[in-house]
Amino acid sequence: MVTNIPQVKLGVIAVSRSCFPMALSQRRRSALKAAYNGDLYECPITVENEMDAKKAVEDVTCAGVNALVVFLGNFGPETPETLIAEWFTGPIMYIAAAEGDGDLHDGRGDAYCGMLNCSYNLGLRGKTVYIPEYPVGTAAELAEKVKDFLPIARAVLGLKGLKIITFGPRPDDFLACNAPIKALYDLGVAVEENSELDLLVAYNKHADDARIPAKIAEMQAELGANNKYAGVLPRLAQYELTLLDWAESHRGTREYVAFANKCWPAFQTEFKFVPCYVNSRLAAMGIPVSCEVDIYGALSEYIGVCVSGAATTLLDINNTVPASIYEKAIKGKYDVRLPETFMGFHCGNTSCGLLKDPHMGYQLIMKRDLEPDLAEPDITRGTMEGNIQAGDITFYRLQSTADTQLKAYIAQGAVLDVDCESFGSIGAFAIPEMDRFYRHVLIAKRYPHHGAVAFGHWGKALFEVFKYLGIADISYNQPKSLPYPNENPFA
Repeated sequence: MVTNIPQVKLGVIAVSRSCFPMALSQRRRSALKAAYNGDLYECPITVENEMDAKKAVEDVTCAGVNALVVFLGNFGPETPETLIAEWFTGPIMYIAAAEGDGDLHDGRGDAYCGMLNCSYNLGLRGKTVYIPEYPVGTAAELAEKVKDFLPIARAVLGLKGLKIITFGPRPDDFLACNAPIKALYDLGVAVEENSELDLLVAYNKHADDARIPAKIAEMQAELGANNKYAGVLPRLAQYELTLLDWAESHRGTREYVAFANKCWPAFQTEFKFVPCYVNSRLAAMGIPVSCEVDIYGALSEYIGVCVSGAATTLLDINNTVPASIYEKAIKGKYDVRLPETFMGFHCGNTSCGLLKDPHMGYQLIMKRDLEPDLAEPDITRGTMEGNIQAGDITFYRLQSTADTQLKAYIAQGAVLDVDCESFGSIGAFAIPEMDRFYRHVLIAKRYPHHGAVAFGHWGKALFEVFKYLGIADISYNQPKSLPYPNENPFA
């Protein structure tokens, strides 16, 4: 169960320009709360002036509100309504009432006009807020827009309370997963960098932990009786307890954690297993553990956990789908071209609940190097393997460039119901115009090979989260009718 994310408490403050009826704004605020049909704290103070704004922010803060809706029930007072954004410390949304719930004399609010002035004044103050694509509507329409704000607010709050804990430098020749930490500070994310030796010392201290048998029993229940590598479970249980204890004792003032851990090549020889299954279990708890010390991979995964409220995974954008598999399992069944498909893979970090026939395996690639002469694997045991379940997905990443400029991409698609005929946590993915996206975003903008995967179509919310964070460069898989800037029109 995902527990490593914020609980959002929404509140709404209505504003009113003094030359418009305050009762109109109050009535519309109450209609919005009724239409929302959820936990939405209704601030009793309607803001007309600066002192009202101060009192209203104090009121919602005392009520435990951590994400706020400012509602223009009529034209709204430009200065007080934007001072709310100065004083409220959490994520904030601005919306405005449409007409139609009264006459167009005493019942007209002109919030359609007031929203323009509100936006201008927010810009003067340099405030970042969430404004929906069309921020004006009836109570029922605005209630849906407030629901859209929930995952955005959860992600923004999550990043404010997040610490990314790392172990070890990146493996050699993994320059693509560069992780300049200044951009993390710019986002308000804390980072704690440790060595693999720190982790090994902590692991060894857990050798006789009294909780290991219970943790083994948990794992056995999850894996079932037909687990040919059950002998490695004591090591994995010891490691899981090590990470969970480290998270608890090192979170400091932060509420949420994610890990970016080195997992090869020395890990196997010193810890005597691969950590993939444990990583998959923490992912199911909402605690991403990115492979190969991919700090921005862990960050991306965590944003997806907040947005979706469910486990995410991190995969290599790994290999093409063979034409033989395409002809056998995809062509005619799915409306997708072969170049729009690819296989997403990692050694075994995806949680059991996201796999078909999940089972424990061993790291085939590592075994070739580390124990090629053994008939049965030993120190390379511990992967979580299976084809990823079919369904909608969002492939995305937030990344810092070497000169600490943040950029992001988002692409919605699906995992196909296809047997990948391979090993690891793996799926056959289809993304519309993937071939062009691969060339003109992933290659042209020099993204690393790791992508985060959220299950479901979450592009709308992720796009707004990235906008809220101030990311200017947000790429997506553009349709054929919309060429990329450097796309050859004659190709």
